[in-house]
Amino acid sequence: MNIVFKQIIKKIKEYDTIVLARHIGPDPDALASEIALRDSIKLTFPKKKVYAVGNSVAKFKYFGSLDRIDDNNLNKPLLIILDVPNKSRIDGINYDNYDYVIRIDHHPNVEEISDLEYVCVTASSTCELITELMVETKLKMNESIANNLFLGIVADSDRFLLSYTTPKTFKLITMLIEKYNLNISNLYNNLYLRPINEVKFQAYITLNMTVTENNFGYIKLDKSIMDEFKVDASSASNMINNFNFIKELYAWAFSSYDEKNKIYKINIRSRGPIINDVAQNYNGGGHIFASGARIKEESDVDKLFKDLDIRTKDYKNKLFSTK
Repeated sequence: MNIVFKQIIKKIKEYDTIVLARHIGPDPDALASEIALRDSIKLTFPKKKVYAVGNSVAKFKYFGSLDRIDDNNLNKPLLIILDVPNKSRIDGINYDNYDYVIRIDHHPNVEEISDLEYVCVTASSTCELITELMVETKLKMNESIANNLFLGIVADSDRFLLSYTTPKTFKLITMLIEKYNLNISNLYNNLYLRPINEVKFQAYITLNMTVTENNFGYIKLDKSIMDEFKVDASSASNMINNFNFIKELYAWAFSSYDEKNKIYKINIRSRGPIINDVAQNYNGGGHIFASGARIKEESDVDKLFKDLDIRTKDYKNKLFSTK
């Protein structure tokens, strides 16, 4: 067994109260890993108090419900943070209230934020790491947990299209399908069935995206556009991977304004240029080819897009200089 997995299980056994958290603006991998691990710990250790926290997302309600707690009232709990590389992006907790912190993640390290870390940047998803943890330890799994883990892996690997997909990914997916008899068609419907207004919104993005001479594509989506198509600020982020195979794009970014939180949500993807270090300069980060940022001033959005265009230009120049 992986030595870090042994240490993680030892700590889980040690604490009576455990809180699981993930990054703000959660995607399917973040929510699925958090809820799946919570449910597994509760199934394995029924007497423990285990909570999954953070803001809920209506369109992802099929993963299960989250818990509302005041961690100021907890007695020296264990905190397990998932799918998040830096402290500022953890959702729903007061970090200083915890006795011990574990991080399980597949993002590149940005800062040391825990007492015990299991970070594997070659994994397709945090859900892949949680599946591996359960397989190698005595943490229990059931069909509901398996469903969530399957969906998290599928979503973050973009249906196994991204380079982070490995033979281990397929091995774990096969185990989930065979052991728990997963209904793959129904599960895919949860992730990919969309109302026609969202399809029209994606068409709007396609038709109105600016593509520079350096093959960087970008668009800023304001409230009036989102109101017209009856979508919210998270809708664009759910479409970002749909632009992966456009020949004229090496990198692309969407900015959508979140009226409630008064911030610009930026989603960035790449087919070559490294982008996460650029995003880190704008209150963001992530993977080298898949990152995001949250920006308060529109002028900084423009600066980010300019920097991404420069990064794409450098990549393009190097690409053609080697041919």
